[in-house]
Amino acid sequence: MPRIKLTPPTTVHFSTRLSIRITDLNYGGHLGNDRLLALLHEARAQFFKHFGYTEMNLGNNTSIIMSDAAIEYKSEGFGGDELEIKMTAHEFTTKGFDLFYQVKNLTQQKTLALAKTGIVCFDYSKRKIALVPEGFRGKFERN
Repeated sequence: MPRIKLTPPTTVHFSTRLSIRITDLNYGGHLGNDRLLALLHEARAQFFKHFGYTEMNLGNNTSIIMSDAAIEYKSEGFGGDELEIKMTAHEFTTKGFDLFYQVKNLTQQKTLALAKTGIVCFDYSKRKIALVPEGFRGKFERN
């Protein structure tokens, strides 16, 4: 089976720092794969807040659902390691977009992982897929 290979976009829209907590470690003593996805979720919430949105409100009664996720692990992370997560919103369609994450372990000065989550816009009141709000989309396609 071919391995996932992700290519980071050249533009970065947002950056945040998070620490690996002891509760993020697995039985191997390093960052668990499920916990990395949780850290990416935290970064995503911070990303939306930074731009004046939430996962439940991108404008026009539009929320999000994550449709898929891909992670390419590059190195280990350990309790107390400081991570920098750079994010980019890109590859917009009428009903969704991708969020790309570049995760660097600042403690070890290594790339920890590259990741991408597919985001679909959703109207929870109608329980239907929605269009990406133009105001939201415009903030990222210009950059």
